[in-house]
Amino acid sequence: MTIKREREYERRRYEKWQQRQAQAKARRTRQRWIAGSIVAALVLVIGVSALVLLNEDDSTPDASATPSATDPATNSAEVPDPSLAQGRTWTGGITLTQGDLGIELDGAAAPQAVANFVTLAGDGFFDQTKCHRLTTEGIFVLQCGDPEGTGSGGPGYSWGPIENAPADNVYPAGTIAMARQGGNGSSMGSQFFIVYEDSTIPADTAGGYTVFGHLTSGLDVVQAIADAGTTEGTESPVSDVIIEGVNIQ
Repeated sequence: MTIKREREYERRRYEKWQQRQAQAKARRTRQRWIAGSIVAALVLVIGVSALVLLNEDDSTPDASATPSATDPATNSAEVPDPSLAQGRTWTGGITLTQGDLGIELDGAAAPQAVANFVTLAGDGFFDQTKCHRLTTEGIFVLQCGDPEGTGSGGPGYSWGPIENAPADNVYPAGTIAMARQGGNGSSMGSQFFIVYEDSTIPADTAGGYTVFGHLTSGLDVVQAIADAGTTEGTESPVSDVIIEGVNIQ
């Protein structure tokens, strides 16, 4: 009987995994279609592409341009309600190919960011995605959360404004914060960055970056990824850094 229950549990677990993968695939298909439509519209209006993948001039953690959450009509998916963060502390972990990270999320200080992260994690959104950007000069961050693994993807919506940005622009080692498009405080989506060495990131006209959590363990794992360096001429980690799963409680 015990073996039978275990097999049934594994079967349900596998079916749930298949469902998450199918949902993620459908989500990525919608995102590619939406991104293509946005690019085409911008080209017609201004004659050149106005989308910014990464702002390399000031080395800030940026996500690609996505529709603003302040205009629900432009979003293809629903922005998670900040009340889902329940104003409490959340704990869990991120499993990378290189090792495990323990995390703690502050639902009181950054309710929208935490509600967003917890919802995406529960949907399996981050599973098997690549941490696509590693900065090793000026600021020291590993950037993740893009389903495309290129820095151009997101959840199909964006949101703002910025929450819980440090007044002194200092992001201590272990900080977990949201990436966004440079100069746009309402362009956060799914991309986030982990600070592995204390970094000063000057605020722009939109403000700083939403800090929604910190590492409780595994900083050495991220530091080892950084120590390995990047592929020559890029900001891609020399070895693929894959999020195998995210567990939040």
